[in-house]
Amino acid sequence: MIAVFLAPAYLGACTYVLIRLFRSLGYCNNKFKSLFFRIPVTLIYAFFAFSPLIAFFLPKATQIRRVMQLIGSYWFGVMLYTLLIIAISQLVSVLLRRVFKVLPRDFFRKKTANFVCLLLSFTIIASVSVYGAVNARNIKVNNYSVSVNKQVEGIDSLNVVLIADLHMGYSIGVDHIKQMVEKVNEQKPDLVCIAGDIYDNDFDAFENPDALSEELSKLSSTYGTYACWGNHDVNQKILGGFTFDNEPIIEHDSRMNDFLKKAEINLLADETVLIDDKFYVSGRVDGEKPATENNIRKTPEELLDGTDKSKPVFMIYHEPDELAEISEAGTDLLLCGHTHDGQIFPANIITALKWENSCGYLKKGDMHNIVTSGLGVWGPFMRVGTDAEICSIKVKLKPN
Repeated sequence: MIAVFLAPAYLGACTYVLIRLFRSLGYCNNKFKSLFFRIPVTLIYAFFAFSPLIAFFLPKATQIRRVMQLIGSYWFGVMLYTLLIIAISQLVSVLLRRVFKVLPRDFFRKKTANFVCLLLSFTIIASVSVYGAVNARNIKVNNYSVSVNKQVEGIDSLNVVLIADLHMGYSIGVDHIKQMVEKVNEQKPDLVCIAGDIYDNDFDAFENPDALSEELSKLSSTYGTYACWGNHDVNQKILGGFTFDNEPIIEHDSRMNDFLKKAEINLLADETVLIDDKFYVSGRVDGEKPATENNIRKTPEELLDGTDKSKPVFMIYHEPDELAEISEAGTDLLLCGHTHDGQIFPANIITALKWENSCGYLKKGDMHNIVTSGLGVWGPFMRVGTDAEICSIKVKLKPN
């Protein structure tokens, strides 16, 4: 259903932008109306417009597919801001010409005015796109401090690092993970938690699985690294960030189990473990795509059943929903990802409307909830209005 709706919408948007481009260039100079100009430009434009689809049908795990995937991801970001700039320019044009009537109606059809508008639009689109591409590769550290009114013998605080949405695959590779590991280790964590979307639906997209697992195994902490599954940690076809499949059963790639073992990451799939008899770490499977038998998963109460609530309880859960239920089950600190904080403005406005806590900190009952904007990317390899981040959390405990 999504493909049926998005395919014509996307093609229509691309066609509309090309028509607008030719019309504006034609106002600047009649030479741009020539077929000798328009035919090659249309072919080049079509290559970029269809690059995501070309990449989709290329053989897996090949360098040409990686290149086409990257081109396609950037194209989506550029198209988004092109459409946004067109919408803003149209609004400004209507206001200046028809509402306030400070400009003549044919003002933007004049050569000079059209050239200035085109140049300004290209400059804004290029600047925002380049900034987004650079910013997506720059991982930042956000610091939090929370208090849990529970005692742990010999410990007055814990340094917990939250990471999520690695989306390892065609876009995110060894260099990005290496930068992440270095910045995590700089925090000198007691515990590292990965809140889902470890890979991006396709294990074959890993350029070098051994190098990736080796880098991840360098994560250093007192009590180890724990992770849960996210909605992209399943085998599904993916195009432009959207997943689809006709298979009746959605599964995790079995190769990821060996990968995580080599990376020294402890996977918690609807499991709760007691760490060194000091605190609990619980990992909940994703609600959207649990990939369990009959898609059944434990409730928060079932997941924490039998735990000693006098000890701190930390839960890793990909999507920041069911906050009240998780709080009432006895969780002290809930760590989530999934939202990317919208990743690209103005999508962060939408995520803020959808989620009770789309990014950052929220207190729910006695529970602290922290949602990270994540490390990797969904779709375009860009971040505008949000950061690739790790969250360093100091958990203050009740004095002994």
